Amino acid sequence: MSAFAIRGETFAFSGDPFAIAPHDAYRHDTDGIVVVEDGRIRDVGTASTVLSRYPAIPIQGFPGHLIMAGFVDCHIHYPQLRVIASYGAQLIEWLNTYTFPAELAFADPMHADKIAEAFFEEILRNGTTTVSSYCTVHPQSVDAFFAAASRRNLRVAGGKVMMDRNAPVGLTDTPKKSYDESRALIARWHGIGRNVYAISPRFAPTSTPEQLEAAGALWHEHPGTLMQTHLSENSREIAWVRELFPQSPDYFGVYERFGLTGPGANFGHAIHLEPREREAMLGSGSGISHCPTSNTFIGSGLFDLAGMTGAPIGLATDVGGGSSFSMLATMKAAYEIAQLRGVSLHPVQAFYLASLGSARVLGMSHQIGNLAPGHEADVIVLDPRSKPILAERVGQARNIEDVLFALMILGDDRAVRAVYAAGERRL
Repeated sequence: MSAFAIRGETFAFSGDPFAIAPHDAYRHDTDGIVVVEDGRIRDVGTASTVLSRYPAIPIQGFPGHLIMAGFVDCHIHYPQLRVIASYGAQLIEWLNTYTFPAELAFADPMHADKIAEAFFEEILRNGTTTVSSYCTVHPQSVDAFFAAASRRNLRVAGGKVMMDRNAPVGLTDTPKKSYDESRALIARWHGIGRNVYAISPRFAPTSTPEQLEAAGALWHEHPGTLMQTHLSENSREIAWVRELFPQSPDYFGVYERFGLTGPGANFGHAIHLEPREREAMLGSGSGISHCPTSNTFIGSGLFDLAGMTGAPIGLATDVGGGSSFSMLATMKAAYEIAQLRGVSLHPVQAFYLASLGSARVLGMSHQIGNLAPGHEADVIVLDPRSKPILAERVGQARNIEDVLFALMILGDDRAVRAVYAAGERRL
């Protein structure tokens, strides 16, 4: 691939805005350049400096637009595409009324292919270049997911959902079958192109101890894979886990028992944590996917972001429980939840969660989530004047932090002007 440059206002992280002052954690160049070559970012900086090193390079210009790393959605369910915006249920009812019936259809490979294609078009339209997605119990759902991602050369994580109880016939397997099928899928897809396999026991209530043990063994046997599941999303769910696993000290303790915690473990929600769970999670290096639109839409609760600072935390849409594919809308919801908990989420922190923070949860922060030399060239271009009210607000902005905040409160898919995946323009 020939080298080219993307020119506009560049925004990149120089530090963790939860560890240092947000205004010290980024670099913003009003006339910036990102040089892309062979699918990677080769150089980033001010146009005057960078262009002196590449005097004849072709330039794709976006004056007045923001250039940054693509969004990273670290917890989503691609099979739930068609149940987004379904009315009136909390978690357990949601699964039985909407999720499980939708997932039964993925026994048909043609249906899986169709939904996977629609899913990736939707995330790209919203500026998301990486997802970590649950598939269904059917291996063909995983094949459809990774095949569709590979056609677009996206870096993604995903895996077959493992469930051997408390789910409909047609969505359950056995400990041995889930192990064998997951192992075969790892051999088929993990590390092929930009694909990463995520071992995916749905959550403790739908897996027997024997299946969770098989999941832990599988993860131990395949270094470099990820593990994703759900944790402490709903009060009824937590009570159910206590009944099913009375020998465990708490919900997180179930996963500890079976070797499903630590770096590379990605826990969705983690809203209602006990003090011991908080301490254990912070000490384990396990990651958390904060899913604000889902937590409010399904009525699960308000995540304590400030209380879990120090753990790897990313931002996620959790579609179909989540109400939007837009990471801008998801940032808005995260801000509003933080406000209800007495904390103001700074816009630089919000954009960090939606990109480099999520990449950290997935163990990919050295590859994606930032404009940095050597990173894969997953880049988006945002128009901060994409609709009239946004243009009015941005016209009064004092600095880039004001612009970011306006985008995350007022922006939507119309703000996404261009999307590059591994240096290839996809939108």
